Amino acid sequence: MNIDTRNKILSVVFGVTIIFLSWLLYDSIVTPYKVVEERKAETERVRTRMLSLKDAIVNYEARYGHFPPTEGGLDSVVAYLSTDSLMIAMGDSLFRQMPPLSYSPESIIVSPRESGATFLYTRNDTIRPPLYLLEDPDTDDAVGSLSRTTMRNAPNWN
Repeated sequence: MNIDTRNKILSVVFGVTIIFLSWLLYDSIVTPYKVVEERKAETERVRTRMLSLKDAIVNYEARYGHFPPTEGGLDSVVAYLSTDSLMIAMGDSLFRQMPPLSYSPESIIVSPRESGATFLYTRNDTIRPPLYLLEDPDTDDAVGSLSRTTMRNAPNWN
């Protein structure tokens, strides 16, 4: 084999190797970044849904004069959203969700994560003003507090 033929073969082999290694480098950078971006988007969807549920709880309190009870409280909110004429008429605009999610009274109490867990709700009516805590079971995100009145209706991620 003469030297020119050998150099051409080596050039082709090295060129293919460079292209393959470049693709591996690109993939090793882009794939983890996409995963991080997907997690951020999912967290933002969960937080938006939690804030919508907080707004529904506040509307419930304004309508009935008290927060829903701890036992069955979120079911009471769903029933309120499903039966109150104002909530039926304006629910889509009041409780707007981030795409691809859409508003429905039944889904507002469920986390949009893959687990599909129901948000955790607890009411403390032993102090004044009454307080509640709304928690995401999959993370440390929460709205409200059971002991601090300054955290009433406030998310803990701000």
